[in-house]
Formats: sequence, structure tokens, C-alpha cells
Amino acid sequence: MAKQKAKGLGDTIEQITEATGIKKAVKMFSEATGIDCGCDNRKETLNKLFSYNKNINCLNETDYNSLTKYLNAKQTSLNAIEQQQISDIYYNVFNYRLQISSCTSCWAGKLDELRKVYNEYKV
Repeated sequence: MAKQKAKGLGDTIEQITEATGIKKAVKMFSEATGIDCGCDNRKETLNKLFSYNKNINCLNETDYNSLTKYLNAKQTSLNAIEQQQISDIYYNVFNYRLQISSCTSCWAGKLDELRKVYNEYKV
């Protein structure tokens, strides 16, 4: 049987437990005791929380204009308000909320991800 590509962390954990024999042992235990291991629910929850599918949304005009300002600036750090604005744009595009932090390289990496989306709009 061909292996299906993992949709998220839950599928990856299931593949590991199958390869190591843990899943088979847990299934035998569950059948012997009548206690549901909760593996399927856990897998589904982990797949939802840690999905490998990146659904990327289009930039709206406001976010595009705000990104233009940030991506053309030569500044090396962002204050808390700027971080929140970038976090909001990032959430709108990648459906993932960034944490506010003082990590300059972290923010540079996130701006680079947004730059790739932004550059798709340039003709």
C-alpha cells in the first residue's frame, strides 16, 4: 500500500508509530482492554493545529501599501507597533499569528516571507 503524504504533525506521528510497531501494540492493548487509545482524535487535532498545508491568502490593498513602506525602509529593527502591524499582515496572508519579540533576525525572516508574496504583485 502506498504511503499517503502527511497533512500535518498527527500524520507524521502516526507514520512513526507504525514504523516502530508502537501503533500495533497500542491497538492490541485497546482491543484487549476495551479502552480507546484516542489516537484518531489526537491525530486529527494535531493535523489541524500543525498543518503542513500553507494556505496563502492574497494581500489586500491596505496590507500591500503597508508592506511597501516596510520593505522599502532601510531600518534594521521594528518597534512594538510596527511588529503588531507586520504580525497582522502576516496573519492575513499565512493564517498564522506571530509573537511580538525583540529578535531582529526573526522579524527579518518573516519580512522576507512576506516579500516573496509581495513581489508576486509586481509586474
